[in-house]
Amino acid sequence: MTDALLPNGIEDSGGDGKFFRKGCNPLAQTGRSKLQNKRASLNQQIIKQMRIRAGAENLLKATNNNKVKEMVLLELSYVNADLQRLMGQLEGLNSSVDVYQSTQETANIPLIALGLKETKEVDFSAPFKDFIMEHYNEDGRTFEDEIADLMDLRQACRTPSRSEAGVELLAKYYSHLPLVENRFFSPTRQNGIFFTWYDSFTGVPVCQQNLSLEKASMVFNMAALFSQIGTRSDRQTTLGLEQAISSFQKAAGMLSHLKETFTHTPSYDMSPAMVSMLIRLMLAQAQECMFEKIVLPGVKNQFNPLIKMAQEAAKVSEIYDQVHQSMIQMPIKDNVPFFWSTMSLVKTNHYRAIAHHFLASALLDHELGPNDDEDQQEKALSQVYDQLPEGCSTLDILKNKHERERIGKAHIRRAISVHEEALRNYGLCQHLGKLEALQEILKASLQRSQEKYSDFENEEQFVDYVEAPDIISKTEHKAEMEFPASTKGPLSVFSAKQKWTAPRKIHVCADDRDLGFTLKGEAPVQVVSLDPLSKAAADGLKEGDYIVAVGDKDTKWMGVGDMMRLLKDVDEEGIEIQVVSVVDNSPTMPTKSATFSGNLPKTYSMICLAYNDEEKPSKSNKVAKKSSFLSLGLKNKMKSASTLSLPTVDQSSTLPWNKPIPTFPSSSIYNERAFH
Repeated sequence: MTDALLPNGIEDSGGDGKFFRKGCNPLAQTGRSKLQNKRASLNQQIIKQMRIRAGAENLLKATNNNKVKEMVLLELSYVNADLQRLMGQLEGLNSSVDVYQSTQETANIPLIALGLKETKEVDFSAPFKDFIMEHYNEDGRTFEDEIADLMDLRQACRTPSRSEAGVELLAKYYSHLPLVENRFFSPTRQNGIFFTWYDSFTGVPVCQQNLSLEKASMVFNMAALFSQIGTRSDRQTTLGLEQAISSFQKAAGMLSHLKETFTHTPSYDMSPAMVSMLIRLMLAQAQECMFEKIVLPGVKNQFNPLIKMAQEAAKVSEIYDQVHQSMIQMPIKDNVPFFWSTMSLVKTNHYRAIAHHFLASALLDHELGPNDDEDQQEKALSQVYDQLPEGCSTLDILKNKHERERIGKAHIRRAISVHEEALRNYGLCQHLGKLEALQEILKASLQRSQEKYSDFENEEQFVDYVEAPDIISKTEHKAEMEFPASTKGPLSVFSAKQKWTAPRKIHVCADDRDLGFTLKGEAPVQVVSLDPLSKAAADGLKEGDYIVAVGDKDTKWMGVGDMMRLLKDVDEEGIEIQVVSVVDNSPTMPTKSATFSGNLPKTYSMICLAYNDEEKPSKSNKVAKKSSFLSLGLKNKMKSASTLSLPTVDQSSTLPWNKPIPTFPSSSIYNERAFH
C-alpha cells in the first residue's frame, strides 16, 4: 500500500470518517511506516532497560553487602545482554533499505535513506493555558482550539508522507516554533513541557525543556524525508534521476543548516561529526545519480566520450571513498550500521573498476586514425593521468599500437581486480549479502571486464605486465548542496550583524571570453581579483562585492559552480548583474574602558588600546551556507554496437543489511547528559 493522502480538514459531524492533514496519514501501513513503528517500539524497550541498568548501578554503588553485589552484577549482565540484543535489532532496522527503494522492473544499486527520528507525544494544553492566565492575564480556555491545532500539527509531523507534501508539513510546524518560543517559553520560568527525541541510530532518548532540540529534530527529519524521496525515485528515467539528484542535494542542504545552526545538540546523530558524514553521504549519492543520468541513454563507443566517462566514474569512486573514510573514524564507526560503511566501500571499488573499464575500452577499441584530431586526443588522455609508467608518454600511447594495447590491457586487468575486491567487500556484511540485485550487478560488471580482457589476451605474451596508473577524477556535473529559495539569502551573511549597501546594477560583458574578475566562496558568491581596466570595474564593480542577482535570477543561494555556469555564455553584449557591499559600521570613537588597580579606578580611552587586526573578520573568508525554511517548496541495456551501458539486473527483489553490535553507551552518560 502506498502513502495515501486522505482529505485535509477535521472530522465531519455527520459521518464517521477521519480526516488528516495534507502530507500526513498515520493509517497508511507502508513498509516504511511499519519500520518506523518497530523502531519506536525498540526505543521504548531500550529506555526501559537503560532505567533498569541505571537503578542496578546505583544499588551497586550504595551497597556493601557482597551477596547483594553478586546479585546486582548478575542482573546487570542480563540487562547488558538485552541492550546488546535490542541494539542489534535497531541496527538491523537501520540496515533495511528495501522499504525505501523504488520497485522497478530493472533494479539499480540501492541507495541509503535516513530514518526519521522518533518522539513522544507532548501535551501543550495545560501548561499553555496556565501560562496565558499567569503571564498575559487572560482566560486560557479561550485558546483551546488554537492549542489543539498546534498539538494536532505536531502529532501529524510524527507520520509524514514520503513526498513534498510531507516536507511542507514538517516545515509548517518548524515555522511555528519561533512564535511558540517567544510566546510561551520564558527564560525565567519553567513551563513543565519536556521534548523527548530518540537517536535515530542508537535509540538513546534525549530530553530537553527548551525548543532547541525540537527545532533541530525537525530539520533532521526534513533531511531524512528528502533522502527517502530520493531513494524512492525511479532511476530508470531522466525525470526520476533529476528528482533523486535534487532530493539528495536538498537533504545535504538541510543537514548543513542543522550543523551550522544547532551546534550543541546533545543527540549524537545530530553532532557535527555525524552530520558532516551524512552530508558527504547525501552528496555522494547525488553524484552517483548524476553519473547514472549521463549513462542512461548509453555511452558513445568513441574515444573522447569513453575518456570522459572514465573520469566521471572515478569522481563517484573518489567521493564514496571520502564517505567511507569518515564512516570508519571513531566514534562514528560505533554509531552507524556496519552495512553503511561496507556499502560505501563496495561502491568505491565498483565505480573505480568501471572507470578503468571505460579507459581500457577507449584504448583497446580505438586507434588514432588519419581523420582523428591528434591534439585533442592527446590533451584528453594527458588529463586522465597524473603519472605514467616510466618511459611512457601520452603521444606514445596514442601512436604506438603495441604501447596502446599494453596500457589498455593493464587497465582492464585492474578493472577485473577491483571488481573482485568489490565482490569480496560485498561478502563481508551479513545483511549486505542478502541484496541479490546488488550481487548480480557486481557479477555482471566483473564478467563484462573479463570478456573484454579475453578478447585481447595473447597467450604468446608473457611480459610487459605493467601496472595501470591511477585515473584522475573529473566531473562536469558536481553535486552541490541545494537550499530552498529565499529572498534574504544565507543567515550567516545577510544578518543584522552586518550593514549592507543597496543593490547596485552592474553591466558585465565578455572581452575575449574574459569578464575581468574571478569569483570565490560558497553562497553568496564574492568578487575577487578584479581587473581595474575591465568594463565591469568602470561600471562600479568592486572587489569584495557579493553578486545577489544575474539578470532576473536571484543568486543569493548560488555557489561558484552554479554562478560560473550562469555566466559562461555571457557575450560581448553582456548582462546586467546586481551586487551589494558590506558597509563598515564600526564606531569611530569606541566607548571608554575602566580598570581597577589598588582599589583606584583608572579610565583609559579606547584610542590608547591597540586593535588586533587579526581578530577582525576578514571579508575574504568563505561564507557558510544556511537555509531558510519559510518558503520550502518543496533500462539500461545494450543499445547498439556504438553505445555502451552499465550492467543492471532484471528483478524487483527485496534488499536489506548490518554490522557488529556496538557497545551501548553507559547509563551514566544517559543520566548525566541526555536530560540536560
